Amino acid sequence: MLGAFANAFRTPDLRRKLLFVLLIIVIFRAGSQIPAPGVHVANVDTCLNQLEDSSLYSLINLFSGGALLQLTIFALGIMPYITASIILQLLVVVIPRLEALKKEGQAGQTKITQYTRYLTLGLALLQATGIVALARSGNLLQNCNQPLLHDDGTATFLVLVITMTAGTAVIMWLGELITDRGVGNGMSILIFTQVVATFPTALWAVQKSQGWWTFGVVMAIGLVIVAAVIFIEQAQRRIPVQYARRMVGRKMFGGSSTYIPLKVNQAGIIPVIFASSLLYLPAMAVQFNNTSSSGWVGFLNDYFVDGSHPLYMAVFFLMIIFFTYFYVSITFNPQEVADNMKKYGGFIPGIRAGKPTEDYLSYVLSRITLPGALYLGLISLIPLIALVLIDANQNFPFGGTSILIMVGVALDTVKQIESQLQQRNYEGFLG
Repeated sequence: MLGAFANAFRTPDLRRKLLFVLLIIVIFRAGSQIPAPGVHVANVDTCLNQLEDSSLYSLINLFSGGALLQLTIFALGIMPYITASIILQLLVVVIPRLEALKKEGQAGQTKITQYTRYLTLGLALLQATGIVALARSGNLLQNCNQPLLHDDGTATFLVLVITMTAGTAVIMWLGELITDRGVGNGMSILIFTQVVATFPTALWAVQKSQGWWTFGVVMAIGLVIVAAVIFIEQAQRRIPVQYARRMVGRKMFGGSSTYIPLKVNQAGIIPVIFASSLLYLPAMAVQFNNTSSSGWVGFLNDYFVDGSHPLYMAVFFLMIIFFTYFYVSITFNPQEVADNMKKYGGFIPGIRAGKPTEDYLSYVLSRITLPGALYLGLISLIPLIALVLIDANQNFPFGGTSILIMVGVALDTVKQIESQLQQRNYEGFLG
């Protein structure tokens, strides 16, 4: 492994790309630590030290690397872009104009990317307005009686909203710079950076609250979880495809063999984000109606706020399974794949082209999605189970969204570096 890294940095072009990525990461993390104008830093730090459970904002705070509750210029992190990308992916299925753009190739994808940027800025503006409004009213950090802003005036409010929205635009730009001039997908690497930034703190919190023995057990279990996640993320069902020979003029084309890779975790972390986002709605409803403790408010407060109740876990698990099937159904179209294979003379050995191929692909996809959905549900429940067993918080490091992001992005980035090393006749990481 060390030799592979040495080869990577020994290659001038690859070394330049890796150093550029590191520079962008340093700039990104620096922006995540700079307070936005008008924020009372001392009071924010005091309230954060008193805060025991920030479950209401834990997902957004995770994707901001802890910058959200600190009210920095990059407080919103990458979350508006993730939300915008998911919305555009869903809209491509239901809006014919967007579906036509997707089929136009690179030009159409560029247009969809532009729409994603506009939607990201719109969502960032809405989120920044909500976060600043909560900070001004004192409801952002629970049980905090100190003012988080130096001034409650409209001017300060507007400056904070504009600063956070502009910070999201800068994050988008930094991510695209990494994609164009660095190694790997820029947005994924920035998400990875923010998640990793909170990992040591969450891990050390286990040691401080539970002692070295529990810390050692958590580390051992964590290594097993990481190995299992790597195994599942790499797992795929390869459906063989044979292309028949055909004569075009005087030349013979086709006759090649390939395969369709169907990953066990075809949906990635999107179902977890969907389920987590929906389950934040009850917690938000309780916070905005905290004067009442009876009726539906009391029910939500008892079962859907802290995440430790079995009903919450069961609903979360079932929602992940549902969204896994839902997302896979809209991102992989067996009919389209079967039609394209038929158009270019491809067929699955033993399966007739056309409708039988479509039915076979649908059958395999539904069968392989079940273990993927169960895997996502179980991994996502790990922080909630830890919340009950060792009194951890919902940012427990080994499990949930954080471990899926860290392992997935790390694997993809290593593969890209590996492919570039192989192009230059080095043995690479896996050799």
